[in-house]
Amino acid sequence: MTTVDPSAWDRFVATSDPGSYLQTSAWAAVKAVNGWAAHTIETGADGGRIGAQILVRRPRPMPWGFAYAPRGPVAGAWTPGTIRPFTEAVRADLGRVAGRISHLRIDPEIEADGPHDPDGALRRALQAAGWRPAAPIQPNATRIIDLRPDEDSLWGELRKKWRQYVNKARTAGVTVVDADAHRLGEFYRIYRETADRAGFLIRAESAYRDVWAAFAPSGNARLLFAQGADGEPQATLLLVRCGPRVVEPYGGMTEAGGESRANYLLKWEAIRSSREAGATSYDLWGLATGGIAHFKTGFGGREVRYVGAWDLVLSPVGRRAYELAQGARVRWARRRGGVRGGENAAAFGAAD
Repeated sequence: MTTVDPSAWDRFVATSDPGSYLQTSAWAAVKAVNGWAAHTIETGADGGRIGAQILVRRPRPMPWGFAYAPRGPVAGAWTPGTIRPFTEAVRADLGRVAGRISHLRIDPEIEADGPHDPDGALRRALQAAGWRPAAPIQPNATRIIDLRPDEDSLWGELRKKWRQYVNKARTAGVTVVDADAHRLGEFYRIYRETADRAGFLIRAESAYRDVWAAFAPSGNARLLFAQGADGEPQATLLLVRCGPRVVEPYGGMTEAGGESRANYLLKWEAIRSSREAGATSYDLWGLATGGIAHFKTGFGGREVRYVGAWDLVLSPVGRRAYELAQGARVRWARRRGGVRGGENAAAFGAAD
């Protein structure tokens, strides 16, 4: 069936195990600006409830739409037995509500060989239901910090050198402040500088303003700056929350921030204050390069690798046409952005 009540759906996402901000109606609003239409399909009830907010885009002149459920589906309780009914619901309902679709891609935040995928049971259930492994869109590995221990325990989880860097930034007069929409321009300037230096693509400033506009009214977005004694911003983070979980999809630092270690203080304060605000987990969002992974590992937590992305092909011809068109689009975007590779990426990644 399809869900039409965004508030009820968002409550389900927030209480799912796990739930992602990319499955909320706020994210659908962000993507609507770029031509994505949202359709929610779910099946089951109570503990067996499973569903996904599916974003559909129809690139011209192709007759098929591409469907993507970022970090979906979500479920009240994951079991291999929920996969087949969800798959049948997609086959029965997606074309009816969204029109002609080439394929649906999912990338659930389920840890490979973890509690919901013991010995690969969930992946076997996906394959048995007709899903096939696909290229990832979201990061397939991340680092998650459990915020339930007390602050002293979290501080003790930082590597000794990382604690020294945090204290060095404090001694240099660096402070961390919350900000509002008026400083999004400063955020983007630092983010743009970081992307140019590290060699990754980002979107136009308006895209991040859309994220803020969608999540900030409900209190689910935070904009943080680490700034020097002179008030000049040296590092920034844009955090998004879903239920008890905080994610840091966007951030960057200036060269001065790297010298002062402002990014270390900023990260620690984001973790500490998220716990203080009642969050129970902090997702460092991706381990794109060795440098990024090394930086994030120093803040504790544990590395999590997911079951990956999966496609349910609804039109083999349409899926092949999409792959060819998408490959050309990515090559063009990288050439236009002057991106030569991400091997020199700095200590912040991107969700773009």
